Amino acid sequence: MNLKEMLHLADKIVFEKTGQHLDDLQEAVVKATLQHDTYKHLAKDFDCSESRVRNAASELWQLLSEELGEDVNKKNFRSAIHRFQVSNVSNFAKDVVGIGIFNLCGEPRHPPDISNSHNDATSNPKQTKTLHQDLSEMPELGDFFDRTPELHTLTTWILQQRCRLITLTGISGIGKTTLAVQLVQQIKDEFEYAVWYTLEEFPTLEKFQSNLTQLFSNSEKQDLSPTNQKRLPLIKYLQNHRCLIVLDDVHNVFCSGELAGKYKPESEDYRSLFKQIEKLSHPSCLMLIGWEQPREVTQVKSQNTSIRTLQVKGLHIAAAREILRDYGLEESDNSETFIHRYQGNPLWLKSVANLIQDLGGGVTELLPNDTILLPEDLKDVLQQQFDRLSELEKQVISLLAKESQPINRAKLLENDIIPASDLLNALQSLSRRCLIEQQANFYTLPPVIREYIKGL
Repeated sequence: MNLKEMLHLADKIVFEKTGQHLDDLQEAVVKATLQHDTYKHLAKDFDCSESRVRNAASELWQLLSEELGEDVNKKNFRSAIHRFQVSNVSNFAKDVVGIGIFNLCGEPRHPPDISNSHNDATSNPKQTKTLHQDLSEMPELGDFFDRTPELHTLTTWILQQRCRLITLTGISGIGKTTLAVQLVQQIKDEFEYAVWYTLEEFPTLEKFQSNLTQLFSNSEKQDLSPTNQKRLPLIKYLQNHRCLIVLDDVHNVFCSGELAGKYKPESEDYRSLFKQIEKLSHPSCLMLIGWEQPREVTQVKSQNTSIRTLQVKGLHIAAAREILRDYGLEESDNSETFIHRYQGNPLWLKSVANLIQDLGGGVTELLPNDTILLPEDLKDVLQQQFDRLSELEKQVISLLAKESQPINRAKLLENDIIPASDLLNALQSLSRRCLIEQQANFYTLPPVIREYIKGL
């Protein structure tokens, strides 16, 4: 079957399912898939975001999957359509032979579990058409505001550069998990296995590995009878399959009351797993999301390794203004200042916008000059993060809270309370927690954090 014939058949299947023909974008997705073009290139042609193209493709693959009775995706579309054609010869030929779609002498059929030789660079020779996903713990994607640069960066790291270990870090409410959910929805079908777990449920590596290897074992239909209960080590599965594993709330395996990234005694074995993920050759990717990250990750600065860290920052002005509009707050002259004051943090902006809405005021009226409002729910969120600090970090952050302007590190070291070595370690830890801002040798607290600390 040539491109025109496959496009016609896909259109016919969709029309019989929905009563509507392929729209322009869906038709372009089919063409791009058959011509081994990328969604990124297609987005440029349509002058739209790559996420819009991926969403259109995802909806199309879902429709075709329901009608064809198998999981259809970008990699197996050609062979799935061909299998559908061949399996429906007797009934289908009567309907379409007159319009030239059906062609027994067309291109040879591809074996069902073997990808075309022209598959894009993200394919894995060992990968079959079967996808296994355990995303039951992945939150639903709520409001998603434009994160195009971050999505592009993460997609490049994972699909093109084949990074093995990626960490998403940032202060509470900044949108780490939301960004990761959007990313997973876009790229999950590029993997044999896509899994999302919350580490609050898996304090020990043994429990996590047992749960994950059970998934692998079940999908491979291995004999797990009492005489054959031994499973492969987790890293072996990651070497044998292309997997995307997301671990949310990774800070739950680290100690409270200590400098950032110190493992709890029962979670110490995670250190070995993360090192294996980084050092050993495999086609999989592990993504860690949390307020803290492993110390061995933060020590890596070279881009020549398979480790990457993305600190999620606040929304840009246009996206943040969408939040204000959602809460019925009219744009005012100082709305941009308001957004900067709360660092474009989606959760913080929503909390304050909700308070303003409840009080029946406006941004200009309730936030004059440099006023910082701290609603109770925002205080609760900040308290959770503050409770994780060591006593040393609390001392340093209290020093910083007294300064309204960035303070030089040399001046901080002149204090007669905290030894120099301890102070430097605390500054490093607070920076890793994204609680302080640093420019060259100067440190400062974000306005919201400063206001919260002063109120303690």
